Amino acid sequence: MATQTQPQEHTDTFAALSDCFGTDLAALIGEEAPQNANATPAGFIDLVERVRDVLGAASVGYLQDAYEDLDDAVTYLADDLTSPAGDQRSLLAWARTHLRDAIETAR
Repeated sequence: MATQTQPQEHTDTFAALSDCFGTDLAALIGEEAPQNANATPAGFIDLVERVRDVLGAASVGYLQDAYEDLDDAVTYLADDLTSPAGDQRSLLAWARTHLRDAIETAR
C-alpha cells in the first residue's frame, strides 16, 4: 500500500515546495510563478534547473554561489524521488535549505 501512496505523497510534497519557492525562483529569471494546481515533481525540478542554469551563466560571484546551492538542491530533489522512504525526509530538508539559501543569495 505504501507504494500506491508514495507518488501522491511526492506530488503533494513537491506542490508544497512549489508553493513555498516557486514564485521566488521564477522571479529570479523573469518568469511567471508556476501554476501549483498542476505541480509535479518533474515540473518543480525543471524550474529549479532552469533557474540554476540562468544563474550559472552569469559571471557574478554571488550568482555563482546561488547556482551552486541550486545545483545541490536539484541533486537532493532528484535523489528524493528514488530513495527509500526513510531517507526522503532528510533529503527534502537539505533541498529546502539550499533553495532558501540560493534565493537569499541571488537577491
